[in-house]
Amino acid sequence: MVTTTDTTEIVTQPKTAEVSQPSFKRWLKHFLYMPATQRYFSKHDQAAIAQAVTEAECGHVGEIQVVIEGHLPVNQAYYQETRMRARQLFAELGVWDTEYNSGVLLYINLCERKVEIIIDRGIKTATQQMIWDEICQNMITQLVKQQLRQAVVTGVINIGEVLNRFYAQSIQDKNNELANRPIILR
Repeated sequence: MVTTTDTTEIVTQPKTAEVSQPSFKRWLKHFLYMPATQRYFSKHDQAAIAQAVTEAECGHVGEIQVVIEGHLPVNQAYYQETRMRARQLFAELGVWDTEYNSGVLLYINLCERKVEIIIDRGIKTATQQMIWDEICQNMITQLVKQQLRQAVVTGVINIGEVLNRFYAQSIQDKNNELANRPIILR
């Protein structure tokens, strides 16, 4: 059961249809995209990303969830863009449901070559959007250069540094609420 508060925003299919302009071009691009996430991110790459998440989560209550998706699901690509997909996954994966409202979703869409960072309300009040935009832009630069693993690892480390600044207190017995392994979607 999902418990919502007045500050919780869960993106559902009807809301995405209201916000985004339908795009046949976007749908066709995602329909023709060959799934390659498993090829681009081997087991070693996934282990390196998981290790980076583990290290980035040390010393604070922030939780990082990495989702790498080859393309948008074809049945959603006509109405949904990457930002909305990231918000949908933020809600569906329960990244918003951490104890201190400290969840961060790092979403990478390989087809669009876009990176989205969705932060929970506990972090949003103390950080500025330009910090997150800079992390995304740095990752996109590396993705364009085909440095996929390095882009994700660097992005996770940068997110960890922001969380270290936000959550200055040291935490000894922190519960790991989200899995550290990246979620790979086709």
